Amino acid sequence: MKNNPIACLTLLTVAMAACAPASDGADDMASTIVGLLAAGPVFGIFSGEHTAEQGAVMAQNRETDFVFYSLESGPFDIPTMTTYKESMTEASGEEGARPMALRIPPIGEGEEAARDHVRQGLAAGVEAIVVPHMESAAQAAVAVSAMGPDAWPGNPGGHLVSMLIVEDKVGVANVREIVSTPGVGVVFAGPGDLRRAYERDMEAVENAIQTILAACKEFDVPCGITAGVDDIAERLEQGFRVIIVTQSEALAVGREAAGRTGE
Repeated sequence: MKNNPIACLTLLTVAMAACAPASDGADDMASTIVGLLAAGPVFGIFSGEHTAEQGAVMAQNRETDFVFYSLESGPFDIPTMTTYKESMTEASGEEGARPMALRIPPIGEGEEAARDHVRQGLAAGVEAIVVPHMESAAQAAVAVSAMGPDAWPGNPGGHLVSMLIVEDKVGVANVREIVSTPGVGVVFAGPGDLRRAYERDMEAVENAIQTILAACKEFDVPCGITAGVDDIAERLEQGFRVIIVTQSEALAVGREAAGRTGE
C-alpha cells in the first residue's frame, strides 16, 4: 500500500485534521506528527519519570517533536499519564505542548485488553498509539482498527497515528505482511528486544533491522528506530524517518543531519 500525499491539514489539539483553512495551513501542519512525516524526519524522546515535575521539564525541550510515554509494563496508569500531560501543557505556555505517543502492552496479551488500552489512551488525548511486539498482519489489523476512523493514513485527513514495533523473530519473518496492512502509520524496528531475540548476535540484529527498513521502503510506510548521538545521523541516512532518543543531546545531532536546525 502506498501512503497518499497530504494536501490539507489543520491543527486539532496538537494533531492533524483535513482541509485546513488557507489562513492556518503551513504553520499548523508543521506542528503535527503527521504533517512532519509528510515533510521529513520526525524526532521523539522518552518521557523520563512519570511525574508532573518531569512533564514540566519536558515542556522546555523544544527540539523534540513528540514525547514517547510507555505503559507497556507495570500498571496501566492513565491518571498518572494525564497528570504528566497536563503539567507539560501548563508549562508549555503559548508555544503549546508537544504531542504524546503512548506505548501499550502487546496485542498478543489479549485483543480486547489492547482495544481498551487504545481507547483509554485516545480518550486521554494522546496523538499516537505504539504497539510493541507486533507479530502478524492480523495483529496489525487489530491495532489499526482500534484507532477508529480518525487514523492516518487510512483517513488522509486523520489526526491519529498507529506506530507498530517489530522486535521478535516472528515479526521479522512476517514484516512485509505487517507493513502492508492497510492503515498502518509507522513501523519501528526495536533494537533492544531484537538483541534479545537474536541472542546478541549483532550481525543478525542489524540484518533484521535492515529487513524491517526495506519492507517499509517497499510499501512507502515511515520506518522508525531508537538512536543516540553516535548513530542517529547514520540511521537518517539509511532512510529511517522517525527517531526516538533517550538523551536530548541526540536531538540536536539528528535535527542538524536532517537539515532542521533553522526551525
